[in-house]
Amino acid sequence: MSQPERFVLTGCSGGGKSTLLAELKRRGEQVVPEPGRELVREQMAKGSDLLPWADAKGFTLELARRTIDAWDAAPPGRVFFDRGLIDVLAHLDFLGETEPDWLTHAGARIRYADPVFVVPPWAEIYEDDGERGKDFAKAVAEYDALCAAYDRHGYERIELPIALVTERADFLLTAL
Repeated sequence: MSQPERFVLTGCSGGGKSTLLAELKRRGEQVVPEPGRELVREQMAKGSDLLPWADAKGFTLELARRTIDAWDAAPPGRVFFDRGLIDVLAHLDFLGETEPDWLTHAGARIRYADPVFVVPPWAEIYEDDGERGKDFAKAVAEYDALCAAYDRHGYERIELPIALVTERADFLLTAL
């Protein structure tokens, strides 16, 4: 079942997704932040190993739960998500892990609207802020895997330009 007003912003870590979502919010759009960043901060504060670089599978499954919860709690109307469930499925695939049944069922229920907006790698703004845990080359590999995953799941992708955040927001909103 499609939710035509639920758009996802995906792509390269450190490519400007969060900055773009902040600009969309400033313009009055509804946005849902990335659950992964919150999960990393929470686990680091606890001194937990439930982190992508310490317990990748456990982290990814918890991230899946939170991504599903974010979908279920999203307000009505047009909403932009910072990453989506396909991002989580792509990471499980990258880890060589099989999807648990509960996640396969959730994946069948959750469908984002087309197009999916993709933030490309942008070396000039990339930085590992201590929460990403990857260098730029790994971020680019992540980007390639995400694009392939969205393609496999039948999504139309639109790559956002490397441009000022206001220009990116204009481009995205015009594309809709």
